[in-house]
Amino acid sequence: MASKKKKKRKRFSLMHLILAFFIVYIMIILVDQRRLMRDLHTRKTELEAEIHELEREIHQLDTEIENSDSLEFVEKIAREELGMVKPRERIYVDKNKLKSSFFNVFNRGID
Repeated sequence: MASKKKKKRKRFSLMHLILAFFIVYIMIILVDQRRLMRDLHTRKTELEAEIHELEREIHQLDTEIENSDSLEFVEKIAREELGMVKPRERIYVDKNKLKSSFFNVFNRGID
């Protein structure tokens, strides 16, 4: 009779050990899944912000495309990017402003 109780206790403790390992394994899987979900949520938030920024940029470019046929847009591009002026128009250049911004870049290399 004593040997039967020992066998039952060994089997019983072995089952408890297997059950404990199974529970620990499930807990590790759940913790890992929670971390993965948090990482994916963070990535989703970042991508949504990027999508919002790109949509804003697309809207801005669409507006520029719509306005590109206007005379004001053509004049703006001609003045700013091509340096063109209207007939009999005089352009005044502030030498102090020019010296403080443009030429200081070159003077730093000489010093």
